[in-house]
Amino acid sequence: MSEPSPAVAAAIEGELRLLDPAVRASPDLLAALLHPEFREIGTTGRLWSRETIIEALTADDAPRPGPLTASRMRGVELGPDLVHLTFDTESKGLRSHRSSLWRLTGAGWRLYFHQATPFAADPLAET
Repeated sequence: MSEPSPAVAAAIEGELRLLDPAVRASPDLLAALLHPEFREIGTTGRLWSRETIIEALTADDAPRPGPLTASRMRGVELGPDLVHLTFDTESKGLRSHRSSLWRLTGAGWRLYFHQATPFAADPLAET
């Protein structure tokens, strides 16, 4: 397998940072990684904006998931300023397929869109 392009590597680095509990608990660190026009479709189907996701993740009573493990992360450059990542996560037995769009801005690569879809383990699933 070849090394990812610098753009894909930067998006992967940003995505992995967003999985870090310390980053998820910090409004400043989250704001630095999320595009001003960020939108998310969460595992429940809820729509999130940049402001609502930062508020929810950093609230004093926010649920703190266990370690989030990422696997099968792949990326492709869709253009000179756009990268699409797909990957799976698992935390406390809950699995999700994930898809992210990262856009290059004057401040660097920022997460523009994210969607997570829960799934059960399927031994016949594509790897």
